[in-house]
Amino acid sequence: MSKVNSNSKIHRPWALVTGASEGIGRAIAEHLAIAGYNLTICARRGSLLRELAAQITQQRACEVRVIEADLSDPDGPALLDQKSDDLAFSCVVLAAGFGTSGPFLDGELSTELKMIDVNCRAVVETTHRFAKQMRDGGNGGSIVLFSSLVGFQGVPRAANYAATKGFVQVFAEGLRHELKVHGIKVLAVAPGPVASGFASAAGMTMSNAASTEDVATEVVASLGSSGTIRPGFLSKFLESGLALLPRRGRTAIMKHVMAGMTREHA
Repeated sequence: MSKVNSNSKIHRPWALVTGASEGIGRAIAEHLAIAGYNLTICARRGSLLRELAAQITQQRACEVRVIEADLSDPDGPALLDQKSDDLAFSCVVLAAGFGTSGPFLDGELSTELKMIDVNCRAVVETTHRFAKQMRDGGNGGSIVLFSSLVGFQGVPRAANYAATKGFVQVFAEGLRHELKVHGIKVLAVAPGPVASGFASAAGMTMSNAASTEDVATEVVASLGSSGTIRPGFLSKFLESGLALLPRRGRTAIMKHVMAGMTREHA
């Protein structure tokens, strides 16, 4: 199938956003439409995606393709690829993900494993598919991966979630050097608390949280660059406060931070 390039009928490049049904992913999709992109938006909940697509196309002169896919399913990334194989993406934002909190041994193992599937396995598979497309197309592009403030040390009461985000951070740092020779920029985004549906799903109470608009604004402004950005005041503040501590010290501090955020769910 021939690919649609950036000179599509309304002369806009294409961007892919996973996890676009709500929260950060939704906000980024909206900001990319404003920035001049056509969109392919992907998530499990097709009704929310269709609602977003209708809103964006009503407000912006862009195309929006909806792909309903569960990235915790082993077939999810392949389905996403199949339903977008006529498009050439210049921007891929992998915002799909979820977290848990509380004592690891009290959690459901099936949920913890599903989190690894969404936050790690699907990120690797989707990045491989679309970075290869960018390389073979010869035009480069931007790939945005979501790490987290908690991904730079162990975090008691969010041990598995922090580990998945540590994986994404290290993955992005390595790929950044591999892919730059192909003109592909890899941006890691490491926010702190964000006011979205994530906290309630993870069983957490967040204060001093950044808004999804704050994160989306900084992400879209950073497209075309590589490195790590830390949207939100708390993420930047804790980076400066924790940077000089040994890893063990950072873990001890994050233990107290996480205890406060999960106290009412203990």
